[in-house]
Amino acid sequence: MPEVRNYAPGIPCWVDLMAPDQRAALDFYRDLFGWQGEPGPPETGGYAVCTLNGRAVAGIGPAMAQDGQPAPPTAWTTYFSVADAEAAAGAVAAHGGKVVMPPMDVLTFGRMAIVADPSDAVFGLWEARDFFGCEVVIDPGSLAWNELNTPDAEAVADFYPAALGVTVAPSQAMPGGFEFTVEGRPVAGVQPLDRLLPEAPPHWLTYFAVDGTDTTVDALVRAGGSVLVPPFDMVAGRIAVVSDPQGGVFGLIEVAPEYLQQAAA
Repeated sequence: MPEVRNYAPGIPCWVDLMAPDQRAALDFYRDLFGWQGEPGPPETGGYAVCTLNGRAVAGIGPAMAQDGQPAPPTAWTTYFSVADAEAAAGAVAAHGGKVVMPPMDVLTFGRMAIVADPSDAVFGLWEARDFFGCEVVIDPGSLAWNELNTPDAEAVADFYPAALGVTVAPSQAMPGGFEFTVEGRPVAGVQPLDRLLPEAPPHWLTYFAVDGTDTTVDALVRAGGSVLVPPFDMVAGRIAVVSDPQGGVFGLIEVAPEYLQQAAA
């Protein structure tokens, strides 16, 4: 895939993980995906921007409690590109969502907020300045897809167009599901919660592309990870849902060749 140079509003542009043991998480994902990353300086809270072949692919930070609150859960967060974080957070609140962390500046990199949709699925907003997000997608070891798992797909499908400006339409590939499109291209999905992880709360699931789903799952298990949904085939490729040793849940997908061709078009 060519390098990504910007993201239109409404497109997932970044993913990150807050982990109790940042060093262990950096080592785990280095061995699994080939990422390179080191804890950052104190002014960024130690946040690490991980790279693959020199291109930014994801962030990993230390999970830290704020103002006497418990530390955040070990979870991957999907960030959507927005033109104005303040306006986008206001739209989230005005249409039944909630603002978990109000917009704030991240040095000169950009402006971020953490919000939740009406089903309490958490996601991030990113207003880019010096840093726009993932510099490569779809390649093995990089972000491939983001999918909302929620108990009422139709209800939240009304929320996201108002909050993010995306177009939402029924998915042709997944009955009962929906796709977000921006400028006519699919950028994210929505499916009923009971399809993959019926016991989980509503959440955005991050999928990373891999060369081989089965071999990656085997490597993950050897490294102390867990398999939540074993590998299976679907229209976009062969997928699995897994957890890292600290409980961070994510998906793996060996993308079908025809979908790779569409992404490269």
